[in-house]
Amino acid sequence: MRTERGWTDSVSRRKFLAVGVSAAGLPAVTSAADPPSHRQASGVKVGEVTDSAATVWVRVTEHGARNGDGTKVVGKVTKDDPPRTDVDARKLHGACPGAPGRARVRYGSKPDLDDAKATDWVDVTAKTDFSHQFALSGLTADSVVYYAVDTTDPQKAPHGSLTGTFRTAPKADADAEVAFAVVTCQMYADLDHADGFHIYPAIRTLAPRFVAFTGDNVYYDSERPRAVTPALARYHWERMYSLPRHAELLRTVASYWEKDDHDCLKNDSWPGQKMGDLTYEEGQRIFRRQVPMGGTIYRTYRWGKHLQVWLTDGRDFRSPNNMKDGPEKTIWGKEQKAWLFRTLKASDAAWKVIITPTPVVGPDRGGKGDNHANKAFQTEGDQVRAWIKANTPANTFTVCGDRHWQYHSIHPATGLHEFSVGAASDAHAGGSPGEDKTYHKFHRVKGGFLSVTARGKAIVFRHHDVHGKVVYEYVAKAD
Repeated sequence: MRTERGWTDSVSRRKFLAVGVSAAGLPAVTSAADPPSHRQASGVKVGEVTDSAATVWVRVTEHGARNGDGTKVVGKVTKDDPPRTDVDARKLHGACPGAPGRARVRYGSKPDLDDAKATDWVDVTAKTDFSHQFALSGLTADSVVYYAVDTTDPQKAPHGSLTGTFRTAPKADADAEVAFAVVTCQMYADLDHADGFHIYPAIRTLAPRFVAFTGDNVYYDSERPRAVTPALARYHWERMYSLPRHAELLRTVASYWEKDDHDCLKNDSWPGQKMGDLTYEEGQRIFRRQVPMGGTIYRTYRWGKHLQVWLTDGRDFRSPNNMKDGPEKTIWGKEQKAWLFRTLKASDAAWKVIITPTPVVGPDRGGKGDNHANKAFQTEGDQVRAWIKANTPANTFTVCGDRHWQYHSIHPATGLHEFSVGAASDAHAGGSPGEDKTYHKFHRVKGGFLSVTARGKAIVFRHHDVHGKVVYEYVAKAD
C-alpha cells in the first residue's frame, strides 16, 4: 500500500440534533431528519466555497421525493436502441418534476439557526428549471455553517424546509490541514446500491472539506433513456442526485463541479454538435443550471496556507478533436491557459493541485483523441507539461477524471505526477490499455475515489476502493 410574517419555522433544535461535528471538526449528519413536507426532491448543493462565501443551489419540486412508481428505463444504450424524443421524462422512475414557487436560504453558526441571516425570497420558474443559486457572503473563515432552504408555492403557502451544513475554507495564511475527495464517471446503470453509489457514504465517513466532481456526472448518450431532448437531459440529473446517499452527502459537504463530454452531449463531443433535439450549447446551459457555479467555468480556490486547487474546463473552449494537431489546436483555449499559467506562477501555496476532467499525463488507450495524453492534442499537452516543469517547483500535481481505471503516473520527460480517480463503481471500471511501468507507480482497474490531504510540508494522495478502503497511498514532502 503506497500512501438554511406567517411563516411556521419548521427548522427546530430537535431536527438539528441529527447534525454533529466530528472529531476533525467537520459536519457529519447521522440521519436525514427533514420532514416529508419539503418540496426539494432534487436536494441541495453547496458549492464555490471560499473563506467568506458560498453558493447554494436549490430547486422547487412538485413533491418531496422522487417518483418511485414511474416507468423504469435503466440500462446501457445499444445499437438496437433508437433515439426517442416522445418520452415524457416526468413519468419516469426517479423523476423530480419541478414546480413554480419561491425559495430562500437561512444560514448561521448555530444548529437551531437562532442567529440566522436570510436571503431575499426569489421566484423560481421553468425558465431556470425551477432552480436558483443563492450567493452567501460575509461568512466566517474555517467555520461550520448551518442552513435551511425554505420554499413556498406561488401563493406563498409554505412547504417544509431542507437543512444542511458545510464548512468554509480557512484563510490563505492559516496553518490548516485540509482533506478533500474527488470522484468521476457515474453511470446510473452501474449503480452498486439502490440508494446510490457505495462511494458516497464512504466519502462522508472521511468528513472531507469538499468533494470535487470532475465530470461524467451523468451519461446523456450511452445509457437509457438517451438524452435526445433537453427534458431527458435534465431527467438524468434528477434521478442521479435525488438518490438518498447522494442527496445526503451533497447537503452536508461542499462541492466543486466540472463537466465532461457525457454530461455535455455525447462521447468525445465538442461545440457545434447535436444529438437528436439536444444541442451541445443546450447541454452547456443545462449543466450550469444543475450545479452551484460562479461567473466563470474555470476557477481556483485557496484552502489555507498549504493548499490551492484549480478547476479547469475542457469542453467550452476546445477545438474539434478531428482538427489537425498544431499550435492552434486546444482543449483549454488561450484565455483559460493563460489564466492557469498566471495563477499557478503567482501562488505561494505549498501544494498546487490541478483538477481536470481529462488526463494530462495518462497514458491513455490507443485510438483515443480527446485529451492531453493523446496524440490528437500532443502539441498543447507537451506545452502544458513543459511549462509546469519549467515554472513551478515539484509541488504541482494533476488529478483527472474521465478514465475508468485508477492510476498514479509520472510523466517520463517532465516528472509531472498525475492521479486518475477511477470510475464510481466496480461495474463501470474498465478500458485500461494495461499497466505501463514507464509511467505507472500504481494501476488498478476497479471503481472507487481519490482523497487528498495537505498538511504542512506533506501532501498525501490516496486511492480508495468503493467502500473507502485505501488501496494505494503516495506521500510527497517539501524540501
